[in-house]
Amino acid sequence: MNFTDALYQLSPSPPLLLLIVAAIALAESLALVGLLVPGVVLITAAASMAGHQELSVALVILAAFLGAVAGDSLSFWLGYTQRERVTALWPLSRHPEWLARGARFFQSHGSLSVFLGRFVGPVRPIIPMIAGMLRMPPRTFTWANLISAALWAPAYVLPGYLLGHAWQRLPGLPEGLRPWLAGLGGLVVALALIFSWLRHQTYRDGHVYRSLAWLSRHHALGRMTWRLLAIQRDREPPLASWLLLLSSLAALSAWTLIVLQHDGPLPMDQHLNALLGAISMPRLNQASHILAEVGDILGIIALVLPWVLWWLWKRRWDILGHFSAGLIGIALLNTLGKALIGRARPLTPEHLTDSLSYPSAHTSTSIVLLGMAAAFTAHELPPTRRFWAYWGAIALAVPMALSRLVIGVHWLSDLIGGALLGLVVCALVQLAWQRKKRTPLSPCPWLVLGSASLVLVIARVIGLAPV
Repeated sequence: MNFTDALYQLSPSPPLLLLIVAAIALAESLALVGLLVPGVVLITAAASMAGHQELSVALVILAAFLGAVAGDSLSFWLGYTQRERVTALWPLSRHPEWLARGARFFQSHGSLSVFLGRFVGPVRPIIPMIAGMLRMPPRTFTWANLISAALWAPAYVLPGYLLGHAWQRLPGLPEGLRPWLAGLGGLVVALALIFSWLRHQTYRDGHVYRSLAWLSRHHALGRMTWRLLAIQRDREPPLASWLLLLSSLAALSAWTLIVLQHDGPLPMDQHLNALLGAISMPRLNQASHILAEVGDILGIIALVLPWVLWWLWKRRWDILGHFSAGLIGIALLNTLGKALIGRARPLTPEHLTDSLSYPSAHTSTSIVLLGMAAAFTAHELPPTRRFWAYWGAIALAVPMALSRLVIGVHWLSDLIGGALLGLVVCALVQLAWQRKKRTPLSPCPWLVLGSASLVLVIARVIGLAPV
């Protein structure tokens, strides 16, 4: 039995799957509950199963629509009837700022807030309850609820549905490769969610922050630890950057020990390399070579050149210095790691003669470049929108790394080591940046500079130099 057939048999029956989609949409829209449920991930997974079973897409969208309408209606009813008791309910009793954020959003947008709030993650489960508490006319709320749910349901259902529907129709992929793709996709999503969750725990309302703050008030060791992590005197420690550094450094050390204990590639490296060698997909190979072009030295120069010129023009030596230190540092660490470990590549084309494999320099460099860009961009965004910068970096870094597997010049374990090394350097750059209070990057011509980088990268790729 292949992986796709096993997934089909494990999937719920069509009626039950429709109920699950509706229940997820309801929970994701329901006040208080929606704050804790990863609705987007769950509904994407359920919609993928529906697409795999070839359920009617109209029925799946209808189930999501009905669940979303029911969830917002129940939230509105809760706020309308329990106005005085809402603030005492958990988790709002522990996080009153969530309610205040929703109230500010409602006051800013008025009757449109119910429509707009469904598409704004941090306030989506709160706005209907706020509308009820502030006595929004039920008829006005109902129309906004129905119209927004009619747009929300297909937007959230269709990506997962199409993924599941197209899974068995992937051309040219051997059956043995599909579990790897599914596992990789699940692993990337899981790690991204864990990263987002852990980062939230370092904010003022997070468990990590509250635990360290409590220790700093009650124990001498806690006070010493707080001062050491703070970097700046009389400033709170950058816990997110410290957590990233310690976790990625520990993971890199453990993973490198595993690689060193094997004389050559790991069993999973050999298995995946053999599967990829059986693929005959010219377009995939062409796309992988293009991504490799983007990730080499000339590609990196093309990406950063407009930004470097802008920083020079504005005399932002601090930004230029930290970016340069990150890129030079990862280049040196890659060279040192390859020389010390001395691991051979699975395939060594002529232009990579005498070049070693572990860690993957393309992967680590792309992680550093995109990670630094995401971190600096996030500093300019409100806290509730910063996750978009990090998700964007992940979406670009993953295919950049995987292109090295398709080309055949790296093992999978090389990519993992390169990614972890890149995260270590990203954390170090952020800790160095946070030592002082910095002038905001804005105003900055983001669109102009981004367009210039894109034009230069295209020009570099058209050159078709070896990678």
